[in-house]
Amino acid sequence: METFFSFLTRRVDDCSSLLCVGLDPHPADLPSPTAQAAREFCMRLVKAAAPFAAAFKLNAAFFEMYGADGWAALKEVIQAIQVESDRLGSRIPVILDAKRSDIASTAEAYARSAFLQLAADAITLNPYLGRDSIEPFLGYKEKGVFLLCKTSNPGSSDVQDLLVTTDNGSQADRVDRSSSAVPLFIHIARLARSWNSGDNIGLVVGANQPESIKKVRSAVPDMWILAPGVGVQGGDIGLALAAGLRKDGKGLLVNVSRGISRGGNPGEAAARLRDEIISIQYEMSRKKK
Repeated sequence: METFFSFLTRRVDDCSSLLCVGLDPHPADLPSPTAQAAREFCMRLVKAAAPFAAAFKLNAAFFEMYGADGWAALKEVIQAIQVESDRLGSRIPVILDAKRSDIASTAEAYARSAFLQLAADAITLNPYLGRDSIEPFLGYKEKGVFLLCKTSNPGSSDVQDLLVTTDNGSQADRVDRSSSAVPLFIHIARLARSWNSGDNIGLVVGANQPESIKKVRSAVPDMWILAPGVGVQGGDIGLALAAGLRKDGKGLLVNVSRGISRGGNPGEAAARLRDEIISIQYEMSRKKK
């Protein structure tokens, strides 16, 4: 059975892109605050950006706020991405940005909702309830999860930068005893690496925190990183790629939302970003030779 990240890698190769297009229908960007307006906003972006997208990331909150109509619109947008995938002859992964977290029985219901009802290919999860809270999602072997590691919001340091000791016999400590005290986000990264036996776990690290990306990449040399925060949140594509690309030039999805949706021509914006990433990859590989 194909794993999520082998599927993602094939799409990256098909479109020569590491660009993840964020679909965040902010009410301020819509002609009216309705589920129908959110749906049409996203449909326009999907059609324009699909050829250049390694993946689409849909922010569940901007659909759920409209109740049942919003949920229906979310499902229709995911279906539209599947239609565009068929048209292009290359399936585009759909990441549901929902940041779920709960006890195992509730997590199973969330997993069924995301993977069976909505047909998303991956989901963002909060790992702070521990492995049993993400295990139900990992049971869907062909699906993926991205665990919140070092997020892009200003307050992330309140918790994620706290130093924790790992000499208490924890699972992460058994994997890596290189330090007795590390930032919590590094501890999470090491845990994720130890849990990733099915090649279906990645990490979320803000693109506006390149030093954190660098530290995470050092802790998990082979795992995929989803990096939101480019543009409005201050993230720089070049710095993020320099900090987070693997040796094979892959391993980092650069998520851009408003930088595409608020442009006059979202297709041109997505193409320009895709090409910028390719150019940076080329320069980095040239300098290594």
